[in-house]
Amino acid sequence: MTSFQTDMSKNAEQVISGGSSSSHSVVGEGTEDDEVTVTEEEEVRSGTLLELDLLDCPVCCHALTTPIFQCDNGHIACSSCCVNLRKKCPSCTLPIGVYRCRIMERVVEAVMVPCPNAKHGCTDKFSYGKELVHEKECSFALCYCPAPSCNYAVPCNDLYLHYYDKHGRSWDRFTCGDINVVWLEMSDELFVLQERSRDGALVALQRFEEETGVYVTVNCIAPCAPGVSEFSFELSYSPYGAPGFMSFGLYKMSRIQKVSFETPDKDFMFVPHYFLDGRL
Repeated sequence: MTSFQTDMSKNAEQVISGGSSSSHSVVGEGTEDDEVTVTEEEEVRSGTLLELDLLDCPVCCHALTTPIFQCDNGHIACSSCCVNLRKKCPSCTLPIGVYRCRIMERVVEAVMVPCPNAKHGCTDKFSYGKELVHEKECSFALCYCPAPSCNYAVPCNDLYLHYYDKHGRSWDRFTCGDINVVWLEMSDELFVLQERSRDGALVALQRFEEETGVYVTVNCIAPCAPGVSEFSFELSYSPYGAPGFMSFGLYKMSRIQKVSFETPDKDFMFVPHYFLDGRL
C-alpha cells in the first residue's frame, strides 16, 4: 500500500451555472464599408446562410480566414493553400495568391455562429471559424464522469453534482488548504477526490505503472476556462515504514475534461521502484 499526501489550495474557482439552450441558426450581417457604426435607430439587415460549407476553403476544407485569395477565374483559396500549391490554382492552373477576394473576406467576418456548446448553455457568438478556438476554453465544454463504467458527460458544474449524488463517498472529500492523506493500493490506477460540498470540484489522482517506476499525476476535471476550478497543489510521498521523502507541486493544477490512462509526458511525480520498496 502506498501513501500519497496532497495539500491543495484554491486559486480562484468560479463554477458557471448552465442556462437554457440557445439557437443554432447562423446569421450573416452585411455592410457596405469596412467599418460602419450602427446606431440604435438604424436597422441592421440580416439573412440566413443554410450551407456553412460555402465558407470553407475548397482546397483544404477548413474555415476560411482573412486573407482569402482568388485567381482571374474567380476560384478562391486560403493563404495556406496558396503557399502549398505554389500559387497555382488547382481548378484552372492560373496564378493565385496575389489578388485578395475582399467580398468573401467581408462575408466570412460578417457571419456569426454560436459556440458549439450553445446547447449546454453558452450564449457566445463568433465570426465563422473562430468559435473552434473558443470551444477549447469554453466554460460549458463537456466533462466526463471519472467513475468506472459511467459515460455521463455534461458541463463541469453539473458533473460535480452528478458525481456527489451517484458516486461520492464521505471519505473521498478534500478541503482546500488542508493536508489530505490518500492511500493507494499498488493495483489502483485512479483515485477521485471531491471538494467538501455537493457542487465541489473533482480532482483525479492517478498512478501509472512502468518498468522503471511509478508516475503520479493530479488533475482537476474541468475545462481550461479562466476562473473555473483553479487549484494549486503539493504532492508528497514517503515509503511505508522506511525513511525517505519526495515531493512535487504545481501552482496551477492541470485541468482535464476526461480521465486518460496513457502514461503522462509532463506534470507528474516519478517514484522509482527502489524507492517504492523502501530502499534508498
